[in-house]
This record gives sequence, C-alpha cells and structure tokens, in this order.
Amino acid sequence: MSRVTELPASEPHMSLVPRSTPASDTWEYCLHIPPDPRAPGIARDTLRSVLTRHGLPELIDKAVLLTSELTTNAFRYAEGCVSVRLDWRHPVLRVSVCDTNPELPTPFAASPEEDMIGGRGLLILDLLADRWGGYAIDKEPFGVGGKLIWFELTIVLEGN
Repeated sequence: MSRVTELPASEPHMSLVPRSTPASDTWEYCLHIPPDPRAPGIARDTLRSVLTRHGLPELIDKAVLLTSELTTNAFRYAEGCVSVRLDWRHPVLRVSVCDTNPELPTPFAASPEEDMIGGRGLLILDLLADRWGGYAIDKEPFGVGGKLIWFELTIVLEGN
C-alpha cells in the first residue's frame, strides 16, 4: 500500500504535489522524434498531455489535428528526425514542425478533388488555424537544412 506523506508547511518548496502553471505564464516544449511510423501518434499524445496539464482543453482538438497533419507529412516527405515545438504566449499557442526536406508544400489553387487520397493538409491548416506559415531552413551554418511549418491557435478572451 502506498502512502503520501505531507511535508510541514515550513517547507513549501518541497511539496509532493506539483503546482499548476497559470495559463498566463509562458512555456515551451520541444519533442525530437526519430523516423518512426508511430511518431505522429506520439506527437498527438504529447500535445494532448501538455495542453491538458496546462489547463488549455479548448485548444486540444484543433491543435492535435493540425499537429497530426504536419508530423505525418514531415515523415512522409522528409528523411530523418522531426521536431515539434509548442510555444505558449498567452493567449496564443504556436506549434512548429521542423523536418529535413527544404521543399515547402504547394497550396492548391482550387479545392482538392473529392476522390483524392491526400492533398488536404494545407486546406485543413488554412481552415482551422488562426495563423500559419512556413519557411525553408538553409544548410548553413549547421550543415542540415529543411523547413519549418508553424500554426497558431488563439484563445478568445472573455469580453472580446
């Protein structure tokens, strides 16, 4: 049988229960994922866990879907590791996905065909994200190039 022992009040810095971070605090997480077919699922689970623990449940569904799109494409079209960065600056969450393929995706000029298997990622990004973008990363000075695609989701504050 396990027991939790309360520490004396004179030692608040030694609490066994982690204090929650106010949503107004800033934070950042980075996940480096090896080339593995389970990687998009790991990114989704990690994102869901981080947002839940930071008390941002209203962002979970959109953030998980968009992150899944970006990580799946990163593993489909690039070789090597992918990194996913979560950056919270109240009231905006920015998720960035970086891979080793410098070729930026090309948006469709028109809506994708109904029977197409793929090609809807940027459309979904455009519909659900409050803002998004991307850029190629030069090989200099580190010798590894690629691209970074990001999106932002903003919490609507009360009274706005």
